[in-house]
Amino acid sequence: MTAPLKLVAVSAGLSVPSSTRLLADRLAGAVRTALEGRREVEVEVVELRGLARPIADHLVTGFPGPELRAALESVEAADGLIAVTPVFSASYSGLFKSFFDVLDREALTGTPVLIAATGGTARHSLALEHAVRPLFAHLRAVVVPTAVFAASEDWGPGGDAEGLGPRIARAGGELADLLAGRPPRPRTGPEVVPFEQQLAALRAG
Repeated sequence: MTAPLKLVAVSAGLSVPSSTRLLADRLAGAVRTALEGRREVEVEVVELRGLARPIADHLVTGFPGPELRAALESVEAADGLIAVTPVFSASYSGLFKSFFDVLDREALTGTPVLIAATGGTARHSLALEHAVRPLFAHLRAVVVPTAVFAASEDWGPGGDAEGLGPRIARAGGELADLLAGRPPRPRTGPEVVPFEQQLAALRAG
């Protein structure tokens, strides 16, 4: 039996409740729906709001704390990624960028990624194409064609049916199609070399 795929959604929302987290949850739900009957999927959400200080500490010291390490390992082990940021100053948030700055540079190579963003007005939607998509292209991820932007009016009456809902379904379907034929990543941890063996190798050198 094929092991379930691991889908990780990274949300950089700062408020509680957060429209950024809401969008991440809806996108994950769309991927799960699109994979029904094809593959099982396990969804994990990484909230960056609670990791702001550990991320800053890592940028200064070069060492992640246990909470940040667990989040980074989850993203590194993901078969697919949903990345959602609020738009600040016409770009991704500093918290969002900082998290991916401390991620291993090879971690997302070949990983299917769905990008999304939230903002007060649709005028900020271009941030997905001029900032977020190039970031994941630099990390050598495989970014799905449809990026999803949710403005404030998209959450109001009628906004979802007219635009946001179909965009979420389309983007979720694109990510699901990339994941459907993908073998799950190995879930084994790093190889542990006994200390005696390491010491013997040093003496031999």
